[in-house]
Amino acid sequence: MLSNQISPTNAQLAQLQSYPKNIPLVMLNILKFNAKTSTNETGQEAYARYFKNASPFVEKSGAKLIWKGQVHSTVIGDSDNQPHVVFLVEYPTVNHFFAMVSNPEYQKIAGDRAIALEYGGLIACQNAQ
Repeated sequence: MLSNQISPTNAQLAQLQSYPKNIPLVMLNILKFNAKTSTNETGQEAYARYFKNASPFVEKSGAKLIWKGQVHSTVIGDSDNQPHVVFLVEYPTVNHFFAMVSNPEYQKIAGDRAIALEYGGLIACQNAQ
């Protein structure tokens, strides 16, 4: 079930720190937009601004967007509360991800992500061998 999860907990960040340091990290993003934001725009509009402004930070970190798509329908799961968009971003290492999100300039634009989303799942994935 998707619920109000936008930011990681300290425990989740600590667990991510244990990710192997020398292999790529793929982040699965699962997004459900707010109908309206505190700035009286749609969540999709606020997230589009965040995505555009975050792109240079993603590129500078050496990461790349692998795939992005709009959710059409839920085949197995909660059809009444399905996300709107999912996408995959691959970072060279977990340290590249942490460097990006801890950058003070990135932090200045991260607020748009928070206001845009009802749910902003972020799942760290390791390539299965």
